[in-house]
Amino acid sequence: MQSSGQPHDEAPWSVGFCDCFSDMKTCCIACWCPCITFGQIAEIVDKGSTSCGASGALYTLIMFITGLPCFYSCFYRSKLRKQYKLKGGGCGDCMLHFCCETCALTQEYRELQNRGFDMSIGWHANVEKNQGLAMAPVVEKRMSK
Repeated sequence: MQSSGQPHDEAPWSVGFCDCFSDMKTCCIACWCPCITFGQIAEIVDKGSTSCGASGALYTLIMFITGLPCFYSCFYRSKLRKQYKLKGGGCGDCMLHFCCETCALTQEYRELQNRGFDMSIGWHANVEKNQGLAMAPVVEKRMSK
């Protein structure tokens, strides 16, 4: 009997947390203008219900008011992790964002890229480009008596 409380079907992230320097463009944008990277991530994770601009603006506002936008961005890491059943945990999500916001945002951005999203075009254009993104799985009908 295992008592870890962790689901057994969690998948590893497709890129490591400290692999941010293997994608210098994304790393630089996440470092110098994290509101852009965060906005792009939030739009995809929220499946288009919030725009990149609105999420980025809220991130910037929180950054200027509190100096700690990681308290906002870590919740999106948790959402992303739950959507794709990735390894990790809520407290760990916040600690990663608190310790290195740039690495966390870069990892999340690249994870979504590796799952087929073109981060530069947003949710709605990704859905148009790849119709299978937003569709529910097809359920086959069974024979009935």
